[in-house]
Amino acid sequence: MARKKLIAGNWKMNCLSAEGVALAKAVAEKVKANKYDCDFLICPPFTLLGLVKKCLRGTKIALGAQDVHFAEFGAHTGDISPLMLKDLGCSYTIIGHSERRVDHKESNALINKKAVAAHQAGLNTVICIGETGAERDAGKTIKVCQDEINGSVPADATAKNTVIAYEPIWAIGTGKTPTATDVQEVHAAIRAALAKKLGKATAQKMRILYGGSVKPNNASELLKLPDVDGALIGGASLKADDFVAIAANALK
Repeated sequence: MARKKLIAGNWKMNCLSAEGVALAKAVAEKVKANKYDCDFLICPPFTLLGLVKKCLRGTKIALGAQDVHFAEFGAHTGDISPLMLKDLGCSYTIIGHSERRVDHKESNALINKKAVAAHQAGLNTVICIGETGAERDAGKTIKVCQDEINGSVPADATAKNTVIAYEPIWAIGTGKTPTATDVQEVHAAIRAALAKKLGKATAQKMRILYGGSVKPNNASELLKLPDVDGALIGGASLKADDFVAIAANALK
């Protein structure tokens, strides 16, 4: 079935105010100038959410955060609640990015709890999964992804409120990417795991993004794959021309 492509930019811990505003404005202008038949999402650092929101007014580009806490309010110094993100104008949040799983020791159970809280607040989630280089070399890629789907994706996940992002950890920011055949195999296995957990109808409608060194020169091949429904883009999302060029390739 046809699933509308989602082109999402994860700025990670980059850009001060002037840079962030300039980048958001440039992306907004390019998207408005071209009638792309895909959805867009920008996820800047928390410090830029308010400024970027203003830059995206009048566009169909969604605003998202890079993480969220599971509590509505309370004594959680340094954290941001789902209701706070919603209040800022966010419609999405990334959850379970490998850099959170590794740097902050986030478990599948914690990611699941965050996703439930985000959904209850009316936020859509981009739940990230993916294997390390060692796991890939050991032939455990599909098992790791299945286990992370089973543990991280909550029972209330639907095709409307949840997007899955497959990001092989060894490919993030390295310039390395798996072959198109490998990506399709993993995405198909992820969809099968979703079908087992949530039902075939939901799995067929849910978008599964690929992330990991996505660039304009490899986007077309990756985004043509039958089970790849868009991209979660890191470094290339910091350049407006590259980010929009990836979207253009999504439609070829």
